[in-house]
Amino acid sequence: MTAQDSTQVEAPVSDAQLLSGLYLSEIDSIWQQSFQEQFCLSTDTSFWNVYDFEEGELPSIDTALVLQRLDLLDAQTPMNLKGNETVLDYISFYYSRRNKQLGRMLGMSGYYFPLFEEKLDAADVPLELKHLPIVESALNPRARSRVGATGLWQFMYQTGRAYDLQVNSYVDERMDPVKSTEAACRYLHKLHGLYGDWNLALAAYNAGPGNVNKAIRRSGGKTTYWEVRPYLPRETRGYVPAFIAVVYLMNFHEEYNIYPAEATCSWLETDTIQVSDQLRFDQIEAFLDIDQEALSWYNPTYRKGVIPKDSDYAIRLPYGTASDFLAVADSIYNYKKDEEPEIVVQDEPVVYYVRSGDVLGSIAQRHGVTVSQLKAWNNIRGSMIRAGQKLYIYTDKKDKKKSSSSVNKTEKRTPKPETTQDSDYRYHTVRKGDTLWDIAKLYDGVSVEQIQRLNKGLNAKDLKQGQKIKIEKISL
Repeated sequence: MTAQDSTQVEAPVSDAQLLSGLYLSEIDSIWQQSFQEQFCLSTDTSFWNVYDFEEGELPSIDTALVLQRLDLLDAQTPMNLKGNETVLDYISFYYSRRNKQLGRMLGMSGYYFPLFEEKLDAADVPLELKHLPIVESALNPRARSRVGATGLWQFMYQTGRAYDLQVNSYVDERMDPVKSTEAACRYLHKLHGLYGDWNLALAAYNAGPGNVNKAIRRSGGKTTYWEVRPYLPRETRGYVPAFIAVVYLMNFHEEYNIYPAEATCSWLETDTIQVSDQLRFDQIEAFLDIDQEALSWYNPTYRKGVIPKDSDYAIRLPYGTASDFLAVADSIYNYKKDEEPEIVVQDEPVVYYVRSGDVLGSIAQRHGVTVSQLKAWNNIRGSMIRAGQKLYIYTDKKDKKKSSSSVNKTEKRTPKPETTQDSDYRYHTVRKGDTLWDIAKLYDGVSVEQIQRLNKGLNAKDLKQGQKIKIEKISL
């Protein structure tokens, strides 16, 4: 036996040892260390600062060198990452005014990029698109724009639904890093199929295919982004150059005194556990060494810290915590189990058609939701809605049953209105939630237009409970 062969051979691990939490924790520790070495970016400035920059120093930009490096990046991808004066302007802007934010993004990239790369590769989409959520959301899965775009990839409600992302009172899968990334890959792949140009696909991702098609027509049928760019909406004209600038600076950050900050280590250091019953974050916190804030960070999908009982839902935890969860799962599920009513998520929406006189407030009240939810679900910016417009309303099954029951009762029987009369007219007393359409339906031969004509100056969108409205004197 050689000296190398004389290494002591450990006895096989027994089944009992394999099942012990201690042994599982040891495996988790080894696994975690390997990922830290491979994916985590060091926050040690001395490791990155090979040029001995002073803190806050802004090194000069060599434009010829930048263009040369962009050519190198361009040669590694089917995307067009070549530089020009516009791209150089965006690089200068991000480098000088967004360097701290880029440092935070570098720190976060160790967590999200392994996930993005895996999904992009599986979808046959350029890996450079892993940088797109930096432009879209600054790698914040809970980011929400002023128009309602949500999540790492900033999906609008209807686009998210088109790519199978559920949105309801308890769950928003636009905030789910895995599901939203898969949806973004499918969407980007489809957009590239439409235009055959990745930069035009990015423009369509930002502005919508309709705006890109309009710009192509206005350009005289040009087929590349830079030819079409002058005809795109202003925001989209800056979108692709900003993306290229971010790709460049994330690849050459140390050249510009930009270093990872607040590094969060790899997505691959986490694991998911399928939920077998309704589960709250406070139940997990009571038994494991992880607080609700951390649980929310790992699981941004769950809007209220509650995971509904459904075969499709899982909890994401760090590796060590995941094995601890399995060891005490029964205790976690049973802890204060009756504190919250059972939540069952409703997958399919109630479809409501707007009636004359309806306003968002009365519709929301009738269905037990908020106006802001109605706006988000239906991509409504202001407060204007029109008769005949289709609205999607998401409620829990119990709420839907209650709502449907209420609507059906209204449709099946005509409630007796509260009225007074004189020799010429009847007067309807407005009830909570009444609209002119509701009121007109209570009286045979009466239309909304007739009510408005008899009640000059009546504000149909601001009916007040107890208000008297004049009705033509026709038999009930």
